[in-house]
This record gives sequence, C-alpha cells and structure tokens, in this order.
Amino acid sequence: MTYRRALLTGWFSFVEGEVTAGDVLALRRAEEVVREAGVAYDVAWSPGFRPGEPSLETVRPDAYDLLLFVCGPCSGPQPAALHERFVHCRRVAVGVSVIDPEDPAVRGFHEVIARDGGAALPRLTPGGAPGPSPDLSAGTRPPHPLPPVVATVLTTGQHEYAGRRRHEESARHVTDWLGGQDCARLELETRLDTRDWRLCGTPEQLDAVLARVDLVVTNRLHGMVLALRSGVPAIAVDPVAGGAKVSAQARALGWPAVIPAERLDDAALAHWWEWARGEGRSRAAAYAGTPQPEPLAAALRDSLGRSGESTDHAIRPV
Repeated sequence: MTYRRALLTGWFSFVEGEVTAGDVLALRRAEEVVREAGVAYDVAWSPGFRPGEPSLETVRPDAYDLLLFVCGPCSGPQPAALHERFVHCRRVAVGVSVIDPEDPAVRGFHEVIARDGGAALPRLTPGGAPGPSPDLSAGTRPPHPLPPVVATVLTTGQHEYAGRRRHEESARHVTDWLGGQDCARLELETRLDTRDWRLCGTPEQLDAVLARVDLVVTNRLHGMVLALRSGVPAIAVDPVAGGAKVSAQARALGWPAVIPAERLDDAALAHWWEWARGEGRSRAAAYAGTPQPEPLAAALRDSLGRSGESTDHAIRPV
C-alpha cells in the first residue's frame, strides 16, 4: 500500500503528556524507517514543548492516511481519542507497552507492534516471537561530538551584602540564558549534607562530579575555585554591586572570566562562553596542573610562630 502522508504521534504530542528523551529517540528511529519506506510525514508536537510546530490542534486530519503512535504506554483516553479524530487513517502503534489488551486505546489500532505486554504479545504481533523486544531508542546512537555538560553553582543568599545584593537577578539571568544554549545542564550545590541523598556528603564527592563536567557557571566564590582546582573552566558572575569576594578571588587566581553584576548581559555571557570552551579549557587545565602559591597558609604558619606576642585585634593584608 502506498501512503499519501503519515502523521507521527506519541505522548510527546499531548498537551497533558510529557516529552522524554527515550520517546524522542524512539521517534527519530521511527522517522528513519518511515523515510526509508519513502513515506512523507509530519510530526505532531505538544505546543508546550515546541510552540509553532505542527500539533494535534493545528494539523488537518484529512491530510493524512496513516497515523503512527510511537513509544510509551498504549493506554488511556489521550491515545484512544486519536482513533476518533483520525478514523479514516490506518492507525499503527509501534514500540509501545501494552498493559491491558482490551483498553480502547489498544483496540482502536489496526496494528500494535508492541515492545512488551506479557500474554498480549502473541495476539498483537501475529507471527512474531512472543516476549519483549528492544525499545526503538536502542537502535539509535549518540552523536559525536556531544553538547557540553555545564554545571551551575548558584546562590540567592548571602544577605550580609544587604542593598548591594544582586544574587536573585544574576541567578535568574544566568539560568534563563543557559536555557537557550545547546548544553546539558547540571545543578550543583557546594553545601554538603550527609542526610540528603541529593547533595554530596564530602568534598571528594563534589570533586568527582566537577571532574566530569565541561564548564561551570557560578556566582559563588567556591564554585569558581573548586572548578579551577578540578581543571574545569568557570564563568563567574560577581553578584554584589561594586564587586566583592568573587571578583577579588578571580584577581587572586588570575582568572579573567568574571562578570560584574552591573555588566551581566547576554553578550558578556556569550563572550566568556566561547572563551571558556576554547582558550579557557587550557587555562583551567594549566591551573589545576601547577602548584599555586598559598599566602594564606604561609601567613597562618607565621601567625602560629608568633603565638602569644600580642592580643590586640588586627586585620592585616597578606
């Protein structure tokens, strides 16, 4: 049979559904098979995920004679509603899980090519071997190169800076900007807690994560220091108007990628993003591989050697 045009759907098509990485990869594999068969097609996306793309609300059902439902559970009212709207189409579900073979969502398809479904599989896939099949996503391979992994280490606290605080604004601007970049984002905390499984319990556990990322974006002093210590470039934002400890530490370390709160904008982030992914990588690696001067530790040793000489209050530069 020659199809005029197919519409590819799945849980990624429903406003009340969800879009998972596995679903999208399964969709890509289905698209490859459809293209190999020489069938023209569209994909219906949830407008909440890809606004402006074809959706179930905007496509004309009479433009299609084949409906494919790809991946996920084949159950519930949302998939079942497709049968009524696309009643004139041949309807095929592929790579789905069958929970109840009598579910209207299942019964409405002309063919169900199931990945799993227990006793239902032999009936739903005549002539096929009973039992589960590898998911469609297993037939895809990650591209090379992959997008960078970017860790954020951000704070909206530090109220000791009072009216000079720009912490909320800096964190919001950074995360809004990062949301538009092609990267894998990982939210990290420098706070340790042995009772919270989501947080690291030791500095070494945090080191293990930092060593595996490509870039750190932070408005925290230790976010920058610990990244460089691990040989990872950091884009540091000083969240205090007029500059404070983040800018001071950047000067102490000789690290140029620091943005004052007053000059935080998309252009500054984009500039340091390109720098950090190029020259910044070698600069950070060199920092991690070279012993650094430790004036604070030296001053402490000196102070301990002078114990008892004076009890007067003093703040002295190093």
